[in-house]
Amino acid sequence: MIMETRSLFLVSFLLLPLLLPTTSAQLRSDFYKNTCPNVESLVRSAVATKFQQTFVTVPATLRLFFHDCFVRGCDASVLISSPSNKAEKDHPDDISLAGDGFDTVIKAKAAVDSNPQCRNKVSCADILALATRDVVVLAGGPSYTVELGRRDGRISTIASVQNQLPHPTFNLDQLNSMFSLHGLSQTDMIALSGAHTLGFSHCGKFSKRIYGFSPQNRIDPTLNLGYALQLRQMCPINVDPRIAINMDPTTPRTFDNAYYRNLQQGKGLFTSDQVLFTDTRSRPTVNLFASNNGAFGQAFVSAITKLGRVGVKTGNQGEIRFDCTRAN
Repeated sequence: MIMETRSLFLVSFLLLPLLLPTTSAQLRSDFYKNTCPNVESLVRSAVATKFQQTFVTVPATLRLFFHDCFVRGCDASVLISSPSNKAEKDHPDDISLAGDGFDTVIKAKAAVDSNPQCRNKVSCADILALATRDVVVLAGGPSYTVELGRRDGRISTIASVQNQLPHPTFNLDQLNSMFSLHGLSQTDMIALSGAHTLGFSHCGKFSKRIYGFSPQNRIDPTLNLGYALQLRQMCPINVDPRIAINMDPTTPRTFDNAYYRNLQQGKGLFTSDQVLFTDTRSRPTVNLFASNNGAFGQAFVSAITKLGRVGVKTGNQGEIRFDCTRAN
């Protein structure tokens, strides 16, 4: 019996590497060196053109990448449209994704496919990953090497999104739990949260913090009072909940560490932002990033590289979509 147990354990142990996801090891920066050697410059040029048209390109593309990777892995399934509005992008958690992010990928895909050597050789998932790096750089953030070789998914459903994305009301345990499911540490989570140094949110996403924190309509005590009163001016009680407010009230168009300095002052827009400072377990990392932009940049590059490996399809999995908005 003991021998049988040991044998079973040995077999299980030997099988373990086969059961763990190994696809990320197949991603590499020079994946297209023979099929589309100038893919990076083609994407970069298209993204730069889009950026010149509207700054929203930056936060929209960055958020699109995050939402894609957390649902079904980084397979561009978030880009798929459904005639019956039943795709990922139609879920309430995705409906606020700005159209400029989708448009950035579509324009970059068109630029890549305009090169005869590259046509239908580069996945939408890889184009999104490259475009994400390029918008970070355009906003003054760190450049980094993008691993490539992802294939596009064929499935996109509203049901896939349910409970897969962090919510503005999350506490630290909820954030850590959700990120750890994708192999991301607390430090990775805090670094990726720093993307809130860019972009905007809608009044409806944080109105409870400035009006309905208690039956007496008090302001959330973790929110800086002066900042809360400013938010009340921008978001009156009966205002359109879709009105947009900058996530970073100081440098909303620059990829920097101001987000963390804002948290130190009680100026995190979401509960899930401010909790990174109010919770003593995560506060030291916030303080480090607030005082050292280089440390934040390094941690962000590490975290977004790991994010780009989540649930990827490679080899014979998935496909190279001819049109990013629908399966072949």
